[in-house]
Amino acid sequence: MTKAPLFRAGATVLVMAVAIVSASAQFPPPPPPTSAPPPDAPVDTPKKKATDAPKKKATQPEPGITGTWNGELNQVGSTAPYKFELSITAKGAETKYADLDCIGKLTRVGQSKSYVFFIEIITKGQADKGGRCPDGTITVARQGDNLALSWFGSVQGNIIAATGVLSKK
Repeated sequence: MTKAPLFRAGATVLVMAVAIVSASAQFPPPPPPTSAPPPDAPVDTPKKKATDAPKKKATQPEPGITGTWNGELNQVGSTAPYKFELSITAKGAETKYADLDCIGKLTRVGQSKSYVFFIEIITKGQADKGGRCPDGTITVARQGDNLALSWFGSVQGNIIAATGVLSKK
């Protein structure tokens, strides 16, 4: 009886070996790689990735908005406008709220065809330190000789928005 199980095991191994040899004969290994593609093969040209495009520095605004701009901002829900100054250079941007005794630093975070978007961090007169100015966002757009500006922020759960048209100083 010990010969029958050994015979079956041997026969099974032999059948598997034949199957493997048969399969490898049906599917030969691929030819070794060549250095040139076949003459009828399309030539792949490397495609540029989106990351290959030149990048603009986040602090460089569009040339049309550089300079110092003055005007008044009208806060939604308020009856009195307040004086506002925006200075934009190749190195950065700054806001001044003379009536509120506040100064802010802007970081350019994006742009579209018509608009430039900034994040404003108040560096003097912060609302969370007893001042009158909260951090916010600023969107600007050049309109001829003027600069349209929209400000948006939140203080203690209240949404605040202000708009204005600035003239170049």
